Amino acid sequence: MLKLKRLTIPVFGFLFFIVIVLFSASFTVRFTETAVKTRFGSANENSIITEPGFKWKWPYPFESVTKYDKRIRIVQTRSETVQTADDFQIIIESYLSYRVEDPLLFFRSFSNAGERAFDHFRKAEDDVLLDLLRSALGETSKYKMSDLFTSESGSSVIPEIEKQVLDLLVSGSNGGKPLADYGILITSVGIHRIVLPEETTGAVINRMGANRDRLAERYESEGRSQARAIEAEAKSNADRIRAFAQRRADEIMAKGEAEAAPYLAQQNINPELAVFIQNIKLMRESMAKKFTLIFSTSDYGMQLFDPDVLKDSEGKLPVPTNTNDGVEG
Repeated sequence: MLKLKRLTIPVFGFLFFIVIVLFSASFTVRFTETAVKTRFGSANENSIITEPGFKWKWPYPFESVTKYDKRIRIVQTRSETVQTADDFQIIIESYLSYRVEDPLLFFRSFSNAGERAFDHFRKAEDDVLLDLLRSALGETSKYKMSDLFTSESGSSVIPEIEKQVLDLLVSGSNGGKPLADYGILITSVGIHRIVLPEETTGAVINRMGANRDRLAERYESEGRSQARAIEAEAKSNADRIRAFAQRRADEIMAKGEAEAAPYLAQQNINPELAVFIQNIKLMRESMAKKFTLIFSTSDYGMQLFDPDVLKDSEGKLPVPTNTNDGVEG
């Protein structure tokens, strides 16, 4: 038993040593990662590992592995004050998204920040990406406030500014190296917030009021001009229609007088007969339809239709009597 106990401790120690060696001599690459395996701190094109899975390496310090996440990362700037082309101060908050395109260039550019990938990402974002993004946002100073904020949908220049900033970051035209030289690929740039300082807000409101008054005055002037034009056109059309109607009426009247002239000449031969014929014609035309004649009870022969005449003082109808003087019946 004593010999067995003495053998157990060395065996466990040896197994522990083997585990430590195996752990330091192996590593795993996930499908979302790219690894850079360095030998004594240096790397070359053969050091890049893109295939996921279980890998082997020499234990530290002979070889070490730095793994970079291949997924897109987002960097957001703090509030940056920018002056527009018409001397307004605005506060812009922007962002960019990027990913590691070339792990070897990325490692060579930022490996002096530390041994961890976290240190490399932080140095890339703080010292390169944010500085370049702040510098590129100076493109906003080329535009006026009215270009940034418009009342028409889709007419703002903000998408154009975002594209210009992206082009500057990719090409390095704003005084820095192209980001491709760092092994970085920019996927998008955006301006997600623009804040107006208090004094700028007051100035913008005053200018908006002035613009509104100017537009209102212009629209009123255009309306008055159009109203005068419409009234003049309507008056011209009315005069033309009245002239045409008067001319047409004169033509009809002249034609009627010409057609009536022979009849008038015939009627002038015997005026009394002409009047009699016209009266007969009027009676014939009026009596051909239903009509009503109204007579007064004071007219000759109409007295008997008066209710007061047909009644005596006691409310009885009078009875006619035959009063023949000197005749007995």
